[in-house]
Amino acid sequence: MLKQQTLTRKDKLFLLIGSAFGLGLLPIAPGSWAALLGVIIHVISVLLLPSPLHCTIVLIFALFLVSLANHLLTPWAVQYWNKKDPGNFVLDEVAGYLLVPILFHHGKLWQVALWGFLIFRIFDIIKLPIARQIDRNVTGPWGILLDDLVSAVYTVFALYCLMWIGESLQIDWLLITRSQ
Repeated sequence: MLKQQTLTRKDKLFLLIGSAFGLGLLPIAPGSWAALLGVIIHVISVLLLPSPLHCTIVLIFALFLVSLANHLLTPWAVQYWNKKDPGNFVLDEVAGYLLVPILFHHGKLWQVALWGFLIFRIFDIIKLPIARQIDRNVTGPWGILLDDLVSAVYTVFALYCLMWIGESLQIDWLLITRSQ
């Protein structure tokens, strides 16, 4: 972080965007708080838009904007926090969660939001293979973003597994129902 210097307007704006409106600056679990911004975007889209298609289009547009901001602001964030993948720079977590409802179109809203968020955060934290290799070997904007997108794909696979388990055990009301 810049030491003992006054932040410029540009730094303040980049800090606001890169920290997902300050969520990434929270002292405990900044990535999880930021992923909740993705959940909020998802929930608002479902509740306000007339069809699943409209919702998916808005979520794809949001994913594009967040990913673009990640790409453009990464050099600034790396310099500002003096780390190759700053923990307070959390646009990747927002983008990662947004990919989940784009790819998974089953279940009730609360099921997808709850299980999608929890599973995504677990997978993003533990870094399953492929995501781990990307995290270790790819640098810059793509390195910061891609491991989260891979974790989101793993999450979608896990949601399909939960849906199957729920149907098999007749507890889909708790896990994931097939229909929306």
